[in-house]
Amino acid sequence: MDTLKTPLYDFHMDNGGRMVAFAGWDMPVQYTSGIRAEHIATRQSCGLFDVSHMAQITLEGAGAEALLEKLTPTDVGAITEGRVRYSLFLNADGGILDDLMIARINNSLQLVVNASRAKHDITHLRSHLDTNTVMSVLENQALLALQGPASSTVLENLGLNLNGFTFMQIRQFELLGSLVTITRSGYTGEDGFEISVPAADAVRLAETLLSDDNVMLAGLGARDTLRMEAGLPLWGHELDETTTPVEAGLRFALSKRRCDKADFPGAGRIVNELTNIPKRQLVGLLPEGGRPVREGTELLHNGQRVGYISSGGFSPSLNRPAALGYVATPLATAGTMLAANNKGKQTPIAVAALPLVPHRYFRGGENLN
Repeated sequence: MDTLKTPLYDFHMDNGGRMVAFAGWDMPVQYTSGIRAEHIATRQSCGLFDVSHMAQITLEGAGAEALLEKLTPTDVGAITEGRVRYSLFLNADGGILDDLMIARINNSLQLVVNASRAKHDITHLRSHLDTNTVMSVLENQALLALQGPASSTVLENLGLNLNGFTFMQIRQFELLGSLVTITRSGYTGEDGFEISVPAADAVRLAETLLSDDNVMLAGLGARDTLRMEAGLPLWGHELDETTTPVEAGLRFALSKRRCDKADFPGAGRIVNELTNIPKRQLVGLLPEGGRPVREGTELLHNGQRVGYISSGGFSPSLNRPAALGYVATPLATAGTMLAANNKGKQTPIAVAALPLVPHRYFRGGENLN
């Protein structure tokens, strides 16, 4: 089957992007600068990512809130105009079908869902639609992520007024003559912005952003190492249909009102885990030596299997191998020593608190965790 191309495909090719197939799309895994340089640039200055492969969806009408509350543990009615909330589609057993962002702007609810789950999520939403809700998939919008401590300066240099615009807010701006929708959020642990722009204007915007000396193009490789350091989960790795939000360390995504009423999919299991703790938990992991441990590697304690690696690689910020994984709850305390068993060869590996690199989201006044 042919892979899809974002509106920036030719731009990536012109700028040295090494393209790979990802979730049905041709995407740049890196540019000529390399993953490490792109990663460090994002931590120290600013990285520019094409995330147009993710699906952008709007829900409008009197039934929009009820539709999302039927499928998620979020108090959707409490999301006020101009705010964004991280959420989860759950199955009847409390497993995670996908994670997503929900924002309220201009009397509509705007969603961003993962590319690998887009078809599933769109079908899931449509199967629950009623006559009071209108759903639109924004196929003519591109999505750019500008991430890093210099990202606000880059946008202000283009004339945007970001006063009072803080983490997990959404606003519309006129930028280079285009109406764009911007959320102050991202997938790196840094301050940053995700910019929804008409597809026809995406290349011009990307070229303008890249012309700023603070900005370096960054691909999927750096996006993955950045999110791993930040302890941010990825569907198909840390998240799947058998894993609950409590196991994945996502209690903050469970609205108190919804938990009190236990009126969302899988509420019985999830509320029980909130009270009695789950059998396993997502943790950070730091292996000894210079060789990364990879996804699927089993974790041992006293010779017994107690967990597994869900994501593993090299951490450019820590200058050492690092990983995320699931570990039996009694062993999920930072400092606990385990062994990573790779084809019979065991590597000592320490449980570490998440995030592995502190978050620096802009919550107002200064960058705070």
